[in-house]
Amino acid sequence: MASVLDDPTLERHFKGHKGAVTSVDFSPNRKQLASGSVDKCLMVWNLAPKARAFRFVGHQDAITAVQFSPAGHLVATSSKDRTVRLWTPTLNGESSVFRAHTAAVRSVAFSRDGHRLVTASDDKSVKVWSVQRRCFIYSLSQHTNWVRCARFSPDGRLVASCGDDRCLRLWDTSSKHCINCFTDSRGSATFVEFNSSGTCIASSGADSSLKVWDLRTNKLIQHYQVHSAAVNSFSFHPSNNYLISGSSDSTIKILDLLEGRLIYTLHGHKGAVIAVSFSRDGELFASGGVDSEVLLWRTNFDAKSHRDVLQQHTHRSTPDPRPHLTDIHPRVPHLHCPPPADIQISPTVADTRSAEPHVIELGPAGHGGTESRHSALLNGRTHFPPTQGAANSHHSNWLLAHHAAATVNEWTGGERAGGAGWNAGNQAGRGKGREEKEETVQTRPLEVLSGHPSSLHSTLQNIVQQLDVLTQTVSVLEERLTLTEDKLKECLRHQAQIIREVQASEEGRGGTESEGTDESPDHFT
Repeated sequence: MASVLDDPTLERHFKGHKGAVTSVDFSPNRKQLASGSVDKCLMVWNLAPKARAFRFVGHQDAITAVQFSPAGHLVATSSKDRTVRLWTPTLNGESSVFRAHTAAVRSVAFSRDGHRLVTASDDKSVKVWSVQRRCFIYSLSQHTNWVRCARFSPDGRLVASCGDDRCLRLWDTSSKHCINCFTDSRGSATFVEFNSSGTCIASSGADSSLKVWDLRTNKLIQHYQVHSAAVNSFSFHPSNNYLISGSSDSTIKILDLLEGRLIYTLHGHKGAVIAVSFSRDGELFASGGVDSEVLLWRTNFDAKSHRDVLQQHTHRSTPDPRPHLTDIHPRVPHLHCPPPADIQISPTVADTRSAEPHVIELGPAGHGGTESRHSALLNGRTHFPPTQGAANSHHSNWLLAHHAAATVNEWTGGERAGGAGWNAGNQAGRGKGREEKEETVQTRPLEVLSGHPSSLHSTLQNIVQQLDVLTQTVSVLEERLTLTEDKLKECLRHQAQIIREVQASEEGRGGTESEGTDESPDHFT
């Protein structure tokens, strides 16, 4: 019997979000883990024992994706509030806002050099941004429905995107043209990712499928149907030998890509698993789901070769359920026996769970101080300096008494709305029901966060709306200006060509006239 030490083990679980966890990502140095949620907050967890966690407040709607920059000094988040933010994960809680999308932003990702961002949105577009200049660069617009995910290739020359139009598109970042389109999906494409070498690309779908394509031959080389519900997220191991996936069937699956087999099924979340991610070195992976928890796992299975792992599985008394004949295509037939009980991954995991980390509330730059402090007051975790504690103690007691009912409603209603809203969003539904579910995510009134009177709040809200309209107008004008510049350059080149041709013809005629003038004196002579 193989040792259980070769199996993935659950190391820690983090509790702090008040809604479904939609995305997780490790810092490059593996010292921090970032997570986003429908509770509108970005959490940065320090992985050292007894370290503090930070909650960043700034988005006005659910966060859909998070990612650390390659250098680790920035965290990018996308949100249903149509914005993208770049955070500095420090006590200052500073952030920069990107505005150009006209609908919910579903994903955000850095290029490997950290100079660009790519985002995907419900406005059917993929946009590329400059990180250094904090500005929009160009759009990629051939999708005919919501775009769920977009990623840069490791060399930065390609962008892959997928969405509800059932298409997986490849874009050339130099020409801005779509160079390939895979359209054999039976449902909405939910996630897309390149492997670390850039030779393959994988996509997941609402039809519970996982597909791997070889970009050198543009052919489908592996097709897995191991989940019983939509696959929401997946991640390649840095070695490219393994892939983990999270699904609405409440499980995490680990696939051996070299053998084309399912090797582990992990049960840790109570409800749909929305986000999974390997660390940069592959030793850890994290998962998040509608149960509002972030689970941290140790890989273990990559310590040995894949052949040794599979050999040990044949001698185990309680092996993982074997894949069905129709699970993986095309593969050689194998016997299918009734599935035994699921393997128990590290039964003593309860003893390894650490206490809930100490959470520090941080707000956005500019107005973050007021919002973060009031949010901390509502959560009972205010940490004022000694000189400010006495002056603000009566204000804290007043807020806690005045907004107790609103806080309870947010904790109970927010979780229900978060889980339902996320599941509905992944089905690509339309109509009134969807709008109501998305609206229920915003359970906390803005004036509770800011403490301003309703009239001032209304005025500020109108100003923000006008700024959104102006920002969108500027982005449209930038695109038109780029097109106009291209046309003007073409006209100038055409005009220069005409001038050169005219000059050449005039020089030809001038030569002919000069020859006639030279002959005339001889004639008169």
